[in-house]
Amino acid sequence: MNITDILSPKAVKVPLVSTEKKAVIDELVDLLNDSGLITDPDTLKRIVWEREQQRSTGIGDGLAIPHGRSDCSEDLVIAIGRPTEPIDFESLDNHPVELVVLLASPPTRTADHIQALGKISRIMSDPSFRHAAYTATSAETLYQLFKEAEKPVAH
Repeated sequence: MNITDILSPKAVKVPLVSTEKKAVIDELVDLLNDSGLITDPDTLKRIVWEREQQRSTGIGDGLAIPHGRSDCSEDLVIAIGRPTEPIDFESLDNHPVELVVLLASPPTRTADHIQALGKISRIMSDPSFRHAAYTATSAETLYQLFKEAEKPVAH
C-alpha cells in the first residue's frame, strides 16, 4: 500500500486555518467531504474526536495522526494539513504538532487501517522528510513530498 494511493491532492491543505486540536480535526474532515471523498462528515468528526479523547494521537516529533473507522467511505482516505504555527495536541512527547495526518477507513478494513498508520509512521520517521514536510509552503509541495518518499530506491 502506498499513501498516495489513498491520499488525494485535493485533501492536502497548507496552511490550515484552525489553531486548536478539535478544530483541526474538523477542518481536515471537512476537506475530505469538500473533496467528495466521504459521505458523512458529522459522524466521522464524532468518531475521530471520541478516539482522540481516549488517547492523544499526537505521537511525537511534531506529528499527529488522528484516525477513525466509519462507513463514511468505501475506501481508506487521508487528509493532511500543516498548521501555520505548531499547535498543542497533548502529544506523547509534550511537543507541539507541525503536521496532522487524518486517516479514515471503513470498519471492515482493520488490517489496511493498521498498515496505513504504520506506513505514515515509517515515512515520517525520517528527520529530513519531517523537516521538509513541516516547512512545506504549499499543498502541492507537501503532496509531492509524500509521492517522492514512496518511490522505490534504485540499487
